[in-house]
Amino acid sequence: MKAKNKEDVEKVILDYVGILGWARASPFFAGTKKEGIVFAIDRKMVDEIRAAFELSKEDIKIIKVSGTLKGLDK
Repeated sequence: MKAKNKEDVEKVILDYVGILGWARASPFFAGTKKEGIVFAIDRKMVDEIRAAFELSKEDIKIIKVSGTLKGLDK
């Protein structure tokens, strides 16, 4: 995901899905790469989190979605 910082990502998710949605997504910042932030969430919440990023005014772009963290390197 391409974002300026983690705080922007957290704010967008909380604004869109709220605290209960945040708990269901169980987000985890797995690190950073040159392309952006590596962010892990529960797979059942992928559509809701994508919608949150699309509806936000922040410049957050999803670069790739993978079932595993290891799959991001391929």
